[in-house]
Amino acid sequence: MSIQATIEEKLQRAFSPERMQVVNESHLHAGHHHEDSGHHATFDGSGETHFRVRLVAPAFSGMSRIERHRAVNTLLADELEAGVHALAIEPAAPGEQTRW
Repeated sequence: MSIQATIEEKLQRAFSPERMQVVNESHLHAGHHHEDSGHHATFDGSGETHFRVRLVAPAFSGMSRIERHRAVNTLLADELEAGVHALAIEPAAPGEQTRW
């Protein structure tokens, strides 16, 4: 299973979102420098390392923005530890305005 599919499955199970988008943005970061096994490396833009997660879920009602981010980061801790380099999170409760 791809990293993106794993992220989507975990988010679906944990938050039962009304709307969800998981976008692989790795290609947008080609040429950026980052640490790779203790060495500076130039990222080629391939793979599944940078994601944008957009969620509208009732589970976020009554939670602050930081609580929402922490909930998603905690859920995806294994993926972040295993090589997801960046995770942009756009969480919202039903009825809140979203940019997407």
